[in-house]
Amino acid sequence: MLFPNYVLTGIVTGEIDLAFRRWKRPMHVAGGSQRTSVGVIGFVAVDAVDIDEISEDDAGRAGTDLADVRALLERKAEGQVYRIEVRYAGPDKRVALRSEGKLTASERKQMAQTLAGMDSRSKRGPWTRQYLELIKAHPGELAETIAHSIGREKRPFKADVRRLKELGLTESLPVGYRLSPRGIAVLRHLQKLSSA
Repeated sequence: MLFPNYVLTGIVTGEIDLAFRRWKRPMHVAGGSQRTSVGVIGFVAVDAVDIDEISEDDAGRAGTDLADVRALLERKAEGQVYRIEVRYAGPDKRVALRSEGKLTASERKQMAQTLAGMDSRSKRGPWTRQYLELIKAHPGELAETIAHSIGREKRPFKADVRRLKELGLTESLPVGYRLSPRGIAVLRHLQKLSSA
């Protein structure tokens, strides 16, 4: 679910706590969440409503006015209108993870085991260290360029990099990626293990 920057800011400050969308099927559920550029947005309630039930007050809580809400919803002819109650659920934990460049011996061991598990479940063999080394060597490089350099398509390559990002090892740049301080520490540990 895409939110304009002013809406994200309003959700963080608490000035905005509603959103309206027209979907063929619910794209979010109550209790769910979504990561955004400002942190995690929580979905408190997701209810089907009739467009005529939306009030001017509701529109204000969505950071706009009723005419704009209706215009947005009427752009799509098909689907059900949903009233989505939102809240700021806190910072993205991956951001804090990424900045942790000093890991304990136990954390290094656990991360090495996690990556080894990802490698062992891969149908194409070990890949995690290779990706970390490629990203370290080519920060800001187009994902497509890096992917093609190892005979991979862009989309599956990016999906794998997202798995590393979930662990706090990489950071997205306007173009391409770079290793986070945590990623640098983990790669250094992996390299020491292989040279021991």
